[in-house]
Amino acid sequence: MSHAAQLWLFFVVVFGVIALPGLDMAFVFGSALSGGRARGLAALGGIVAGGACHVLMTALGISVLVRLVPGVFDALLLAGALYIAWIGVSLLRSAAVLQAPATGNAASSLGVAFRQGLLTCLLNPKAYLFMLAIFPQFLRPADGLLWLQALVLWAIIALTQCGVYGTLALLAGRVRSWMQGRPASGVLATRCVGGLLIAVVVLAGLEGLRPS
Repeated sequence: MSHAAQLWLFFVVVFGVIALPGLDMAFVFGSALSGGRARGLAALGGIVAGGACHVLMTALGISVLVRLVPGVFDALLLAGALYIAWIGVSLLRSAAVLQAPATGNAASSLGVAFRQGLLTCLLNPKAYLFMLAIFPQFLRPADGLLWLQALVLWAIIALTQCGVYGTLALLAGRVRSWMQGRPASGVLATRCVGGLLIAVVVLAGLEGLRPS
């Protein structure tokens, strides 16, 4: 297989993984629906940065620790589940309607969304499974410098995330704009987002408990 064909195959695999609903997708959607398009895109930026960290950890061999010590992966799964569940419960308890943030708090809100997106990605077990099982298969010494190949593969991951999650954030932002003039719908939407995040956590937990 040629190098170009291998990159296309990697894109197809990455697209399938990213398009599959999971923690990252749910968090971007929830951020955009509850905080607007800008907040959703900030969350996406954090997730893309988290992807870069995954690639770096794989290059440094840190991800191998997750494979050699199963308890590390279990702890990662639990930490990620608890973190997303905490966000979901906070939204379920919220009585706030979908309103635009105050100008002075806008930058702070976007920063929080970015950091939460980064942490969500770093605590996403699906990302580690991908980096352990699939990513190394597309690194071939015969094709040149491994660090450069890893950089190209990360670029494919980042662009695919921007395409899939970015589109979702824009759509959620439009839905949010429609709901802003309907306070009752806004509260319901916020709580639905919280329920969605908790549901994703439950599904991820059940997947993690399934015997291999």
